[in-house]
Amino acid sequence: MSAAKPENLKAADRILATAQELFYREGARAIGVDEIVQRAGATKPSLYRAFGSKDQLIAAYLEGERARSMAYFDEAAAEHPGDARAQLLAYFDALGRRASRDGYRGCGLSNAAVEYPDPKHPGHKVALAHKTEVRERLRDLARALGARKPKKLADSLLLLIEGVYVTGQVFGGDGPAKAVRGAAAALIDAHRAEPAGDEPEA
Repeated sequence: MSAAKPENLKAADRILATAQELFYREGARAIGVDEIVQRAGATKPSLYRAFGSKDQLIAAYLEGERARSMAYFDEAAAEHPGDARAQLLAYFDALGRRASRDGYRGCGLSNAAVEYPDPKHPGHKVALAHKTEVRERLRDLARALGARKPKKLADSLLLLIEGVYVTGQVFGGDGPAKAVRGAAAALIDAHRAEPAGDEPEA
């Protein structure tokens, strides 16, 4: 079954699809409701009926980003069932490729957390929930691969991910994002190796 053309989508779907494109490329603060509905071929009342407010539209956009982001972990798991190390490396390999493409604007959820630092803002809440979910996913994978300190490894890998989101935007295709798979492998293997001496648990 072929996908519906944009003009055949419901107004709410067109508004959300348009907001997704504009918010990711330009940032949510930079885009007003007037521009969204004009480009979507919709009206302000239809936007407010569907989403209630611009802030709730931002949250709906970010929920979509959250689902797409977690799907990358699921794809890596499907490629390498039962092998946590291979899953992580597949995830980082794909992340490095995405961050090296033209037009890459990082993680929409990380960007929103910076744009909307108020923890009560709907967008900030979605971003925080997502980052917490990613952190837990990394901890589960770190435990599964036998890391001596799974929480520390997970946080180190999370720092790598967030670094890719920023440097991919700054440097583009010739940036350090290409090195992320090797950096992740080094971190993983260091956390699986036997410690040289007594080391406090973390």
